[in-house]
Amino acid sequence: MKAWEATVRKTQAAAKKRANTIFGTSYGVGNVEEENEDQEEEGNTSGEVYHAERFLPNGDYYTGYWAENFPHGYGKYLWTDGCLYVGEWFRGKTMGKGTFSWPSGAMYEGSFKSGFMDGEGMYTGPNGDTYRGSWIMNLKHGHGVKEYGNGDSYDGEWSRGVHEGMGKYQWKNGNCYVGEWKNGTICGKGKMCWTNGNVYEGSWEDGLPKGNGTFKWEDGSFYVGIWSKDLKEQNGTYYPSGSLLENNLEWDPQEVFNTDLKDCKVCPGEKVPIWPSQKKLAVWRSTKGSDSSVRPRRMSVDGRIDAGADRDFGRMRLSDAATSPSGSVRSGIARNDSDDGLQLDCVNARGSPLRIPKVVKKQGETICKGHRNYELMLNLQLGIRHSVGRPGPPPSLDLKPSAFDPKEKYWTKFPTEGSKITPPHQSCEFRWKDYCPKVFRTLRMLFKVDPADYMLSICGDDALRELSSPGKSGSFFYLTHDDRYMIKTMKKAEVKVLLRMLNAYYNHVRAFENTLVTKYFGLHCVKLNGPAQKKVRFIIMGNLFCSEYMIHRRYDLKGSTFGRLTDKPESEIDATTTLKDLDLNFIFRLQKTWFQDFRRQVDRDCEFLEQERIMDYSLLVGLHFTEASNDDHTPSGAITPVDNGTSETDSVPRLSRADLDQLLLDPAGWASIRLGINMPARVERTERNDTEIQLVGEPTEEYYDVVMFFGIIDILQDYDITKKLEHAYKSIQYDPNSISAVDPKQYSRRFRDYIFKAFAEDT
Repeated sequence: MKAWEATVRKTQAAAKKRANTIFGTSYGVGNVEEENEDQEEEGNTSGEVYHAERFLPNGDYYTGYWAENFPHGYGKYLWTDGCLYVGEWFRGKTMGKGTFSWPSGAMYEGSFKSGFMDGEGMYTGPNGDTYRGSWIMNLKHGHGVKEYGNGDSYDGEWSRGVHEGMGKYQWKNGNCYVGEWKNGTICGKGKMCWTNGNVYEGSWEDGLPKGNGTFKWEDGSFYVGIWSKDLKEQNGTYYPSGSLLENNLEWDPQEVFNTDLKDCKVCPGEKVPIWPSQKKLAVWRSTKGSDSSVRPRRMSVDGRIDAGADRDFGRMRLSDAATSPSGSVRSGIARNDSDDGLQLDCVNARGSPLRIPKVVKKQGETICKGHRNYELMLNLQLGIRHSVGRPGPPPSLDLKPSAFDPKEKYWTKFPTEGSKITPPHQSCEFRWKDYCPKVFRTLRMLFKVDPADYMLSICGDDALRELSSPGKSGSFFYLTHDDRYMIKTMKKAEVKVLLRMLNAYYNHVRAFENTLVTKYFGLHCVKLNGPAQKKVRFIIMGNLFCSEYMIHRRYDLKGSTFGRLTDKPESEIDATTTLKDLDLNFIFRLQKTWFQDFRRQVDRDCEFLEQERIMDYSLLVGLHFTEASNDDHTPSGAITPVDNGTSETDSVPRLSRADLDQLLLDPAGWASIRLGINMPARVERTERNDTEIQLVGEPTEEYYDVVMFFGIIDILQDYDITKKLEHAYKSIQYDPNSISAVDPKQYSRRFRDYIFKAFAEDT
């Protein structure tokens, strides 16, 4: 450590001598630069790996193997704040086995991936905590054993930094819990054993007994019943043993909460001031041809440009013209292109550059007075307010079969003057129908939708927005003002399909919290009075793309090729255009555990849809490109724009790399990430062969950081006689495997085969 401290002092002294010079010609510490300059120049042009010692401009120090201006191979990097990494590097990123130590005395020894603690490793905290086990992106994930500094220990499963799944927690006083955990707390089925011989076995919630459970004493007596901290919910029966003393019959179950569990507190996780992926890496540049007007960039150890240093990247373009000496594509220079927004110069199969707009206008036309559907909107809002606001018993997750009966529907008349149960209104007189209201009320509770927020979104003072054109099925779509909900008009046949599969749908979404199928919140019908007696049926569902980040690209993917190319001219394709299978020029790369969860859930969802004889569904994918950086490092000689403190995109929500790190490391940030929602990922650009039709092109090793949104939509198309005839007719003219209308079993197999090629594990 003394040797390292001496090196730091020398490095800092050298940095002061350079004061206003960005890349000086003399470093004041030996003749390291002169000795290595020729070798460096040769290495930069040839891509050779060689041993070097670097006193970096900001005072950091590196010694080890070097290639193309970056650590590459085994090396040591010492930051001026005392953080130290010793281990393997790959093009400026910590990758492989290594040890990272903090000035506080904390240390991690194990696997690294793209700058993150990722794989098997051991962390020792400054307070004496130790953890051995699996890591994913700096977070404990998988099986691991943690020994706490106070003597407690935990051996079990972890998920994104907290206890999740089966695990055993042992307190220093000998008490022990074995069972299920959720989000860091005891939750589910489990058994608590005290050192005095007492045992509780049963259900838990938020670290306390809740639900059915049994408390046993060492002498054989026990208490069985419903447990709750709330005295009103507590209910049970006491069974004494033969040797039980008389006064024990008056035992109060609340003693378990007030006494037995008093000292059974789970230790909180450690707080790390800065993670390895957040450490910045100073970029070395040769003294030859250096431009003193260009300020140095700092990079995180995963090789990405520090977004805080170059805020202008929101208005810039990434050029893919620069390649490494080996021919692999490297992230290009960023420069201001136009006022239209960020442009990524990656030409897709249509031959057009991918343009990322700076501002995306809200979709749809606001329905105001005079609009052809203004009265229909008022009717819809009145009906929703009546349905959701109507008092009723609290919903239970265990519904009776009668609740799913298609005949379970209720009509309500809405006269203009009002009635005992409906308010007066300015629209025309109409009738309102609720389909299976108990089921949809329970679904809203299951999806954690607050009734007041739900009504405010749909029935508030703000009008709905109608999308400019109906979908292929002829249905119209409406969006709430806050984009949270989408309302779709439905055909009678679609309503019948949903009611037929409603019981299976309810059981599926209840069983799989991370299901990707569309979330449905209500099914209704408006019948307008008059000679036409027009009926408008509609479904209310969640909007997959409701996010604080703009969606730059959206795709509707089925796995078929016939008619799966956007028919818009290139000049009209923008961020609101839904592209199709043959427009796709990316492979979506998910982090390992997310990819495994994704595969499992797609299989489950497709099996459910296949059993219900559903076809023609698709995976809707939305991409938000983070600030202009891609996975590789910046080419040597690239000019870094000067941050002038102004940005035309300051008001535009964009995730920088620093923001992404914060999102991943903040527990609240992880809470907002679910399968298909706010998922940090990478996309790899692909190129198609012009001589044949390819659903997924060839990878180019050109990557972009994104936040992904995806879900399975259009799940109400039954394989009825119409679709069978369509399949027979089109099969005469086209390849039967290329068309959408195929048997549900074949559709499910083809859909999965395609999706698992378009999505891949990020290695």
